[in-house]
Amino acid sequence: MSGIEKAISSFRGDFNCAQSILSSYANNYGLDIDTALRIASGFGGGMGRMQNTCGAVSGAFMVIGLEYGRGENDDIDKREKTYQVIREFSNRFQKIHGSIICNELLDCDINTPEGKDYYDRNDFFEKKCFQYVKDSAKILEDLL
Repeated sequence: MSGIEKAISSFRGDFNCAQSILSSYANNYGLDIDTALRIASGFGGGMGRMQNTCGAVSGAFMVIGLEYGRGENDDIDKREKTYQVIREFSNRFQKIHGSIICNELLDCDINTPEGKDYYDRNDFFEKKCFQYVKDSAKILEDLL
């Protein structure tokens, strides 16, 4: 199963957007899925449902860090490579969706009863968030 398929399956399996992305690639980097799910658990809904950076984007940033990031014994140049790939990811995601900010992507405050109702009524899980997870995984597949 591809990373895209795993991310979609995980998101449909009731894990948040960030968890779905990170856990789909975790094993490729020696990270067990349960640990990946725990690490990413606070990043859904734009980081703790604060609607900042989209969780699917945050999850992708974590995967990019696993691929290109600097560890304790690595050259400092790895940091710049990581930042460059994250900027490229962000540019591609924004080109498709116009933003990487959850509140802007959803155009509603999911922390209010009215906003949550609007989200549910318009089936944004399926019509928007699902697509953000899928596109994040697609962009990752291209960049990794």
